[in-house]
Amino acid sequence: MTRAPFNVLVIPFRLNAGIYEYAVFHRSDVHMWQFIAGGGEDDEAPLATAKRETNEEAGIDQDTGWAALDASASIPRNAFPGGHWPAHIYVITEHSFAVRVQGADIRLSHEHDRFEWLDYDAAATRLTWDSNRVALWELQERLR
Repeated sequence: MTRAPFNVLVIPFRLNAGIYEYAVFHRSDVHMWQFIAGGGEDDEAPLATAKRETNEEAGIDQDTGWAALDASASIPRNAFPGGHWPAHIYVITEHSFAVRVQGADIRLSHEHDRFEWLDYDAAATRLTWDSNRVALWELQERLR
């Protein structure tokens, strides 16, 4: 399995009592809050990566309710442990997606030790990375 030179970000969301909520995940290996994230494998397209990572990290397995977001980020390759890419790749593009998970149960993988459903303001405050906040803002605006 070869790591593709891109990463994905996935925002699970739901409508609860008329308010959109977003699932924010706490990493088990470091203290940070983020949405689901992961890298492409082999010839995988970004949406396929988003669906696989969402299933692996949160147990969400659905083919509907997906939206590609315009938000993207450039991440230096040294932000990822493990040296996945050859020396000529300096920056990894992060593609953002959202998935509506109304009624779906979230089952955490070993990568996260907990998650919380938060409204927009609480999620934006909790998130560690600016790229996550930008994608969240875009999704919130699209849902209005």
